Amino acid sequence: MFVGFDYGSANCAVGVMLAGKVQLLPLAAQSAYIPSTLYAMDRELIAEAVYQGLPPEYKADFAKKRAAQLSRARIIRHELDLDPDTPAVFVGEQALQAYLEMPEEGFYVRSPKSFLGATGLRPEQIALFEDIVTLMMQHIKTRAEAVLVEKGMAGTGNAEEDTGTQGRTHLITHAVIGRPVNFQGIGGEESNQQAEAILRLAAKRAGFIDVAFLFEPLAAGMDYEASLNEDKTVLVVDVGGGTTDCSVVNMGPSHKDRRDRAADCLGHSGQRIGGNDLDIALAMNAFMPHFGLGSLMTNGKPMPSKPFWNAVAVNDISAQREFASLSTRKLIDELIKEAEQPQWLRRLLQVQQQQLSYQIVRLAERAKIALSEQATTAISLDVIETPLCAEVNREVFEQAIEPSLAKIEALMHQALQQAALMYPADGKCQPDLIYVTGGTARSPAIYGKIASVFPEVPVVVGDHFGSVTAGLTRWAHTLFAQQ
Repeated sequence: MFVGFDYGSANCAVGVMLAGKVQLLPLAAQSAYIPSTLYAMDRELIAEAVYQGLPPEYKADFAKKRAAQLSRARIIRHELDLDPDTPAVFVGEQALQAYLEMPEEGFYVRSPKSFLGATGLRPEQIALFEDIVTLMMQHIKTRAEAVLVEKGMAGTGNAEEDTGTQGRTHLITHAVIGRPVNFQGIGGEESNQQAEAILRLAAKRAGFIDVAFLFEPLAAGMDYEASLNEDKTVLVVDVGGGTTDCSVVNMGPSHKDRRDRAADCLGHSGQRIGGNDLDIALAMNAFMPHFGLGSLMTNGKPMPSKPFWNAVAVNDISAQREFASLSTRKLIDELIKEAEQPQWLRRLLQVQQQQLSYQIVRLAERAKIALSEQATTAISLDVIETPLCAEVNREVFEQAIEPSLAKIEALMHQALQQAALMYPADGKCQPDLIYVTGGTARSPAIYGKIASVFPEVPVVVGDHFGSVTAGLTRWAHTLFAQQ
């Protein structure tokens, strides 16, 4: 069976084609979406969990490559008094709940996709991300196959079933996986190749026989294309959890059935600007003043901003490593001694000691979502101190994200400039409409910026969360159905 697999920065989803229509599989109790999070009682236990879910043909090679981690995992299980069958690694909502219950005791990662194209990763870091992505894909694929069986949808695809791990039938064998135009703002094509290689290897270890990749804005556009009854040039703007991607695409009845859409794809642009970055910016601007940002030292000088930024920069490996270091703890201790408001800095120390960075940014995400519906919201910070509350309004949010809004506008122009090369006569490309998708685009501030760039062009708002998965599913049907 072939599926569309949205391995997203914020959420993951899987879609299948049934009777010519896309259906997203209910991967969670009340939702088609699983949060892109993982929690392990110890990071060494991740490799062990991956090994247990591997197809038999990959186990020997994996055991050889991860011999040290698997050996340490056995020791850690003994130290933690965990039986061999006791789960120690969790994905999705279970991961989030485990982190909230034990933030200091385990290893938590949110939006691992955001790190896959990072420059300067050491081999052991790449191996860790391979294992994280593999484990998440194993979990999602297993859940999707269970849903297919529960719903009586097994056998609806054209691919042959494959018997793999522990005799389990792998109903899902082929997938089209979404990817951003650029995984990382720096690193260029080398970063893209690194990230795609991690995803491809993880998919293979999760039990997929064959996978293909498709730009996420193209996938979103393909879902919208199914509703068009005339050809149009569409600027797709996909503002997701980890990246913003733009594509200029010729769409419509005369295009949608082509197996090769290269000639229809006129221009692309993308950068790692997404909901995560907006959450971080809001946490910095709205929350960190309660932790001492902008306050003064006894000598009249302002507090250095770097430790506050590192505290919330959860999508920056080096920043998080620095914030967790002993040197940062000593720095905060010194700042407390020199601060006019030492009680504020003690809150920052608590974030550092108890590893609460993700919780702070998660509260900023909650504020961002609330501001989509209302002008002001009050966010309780009682995870730090009771009572402690931050009042956040749209003006603060818009000020915090202004640099990101400017980058989104630049990406729209960049995609159209690239598309203009296809029109040498006048060197311009004017879209017939702008199609907006991605969960982050729900924010009125984001939508307002997109709509203001070309005010004369109609704007169509798609399914903020499901359009990419639906488009990937349609392309999987086109790509694999005739094999």
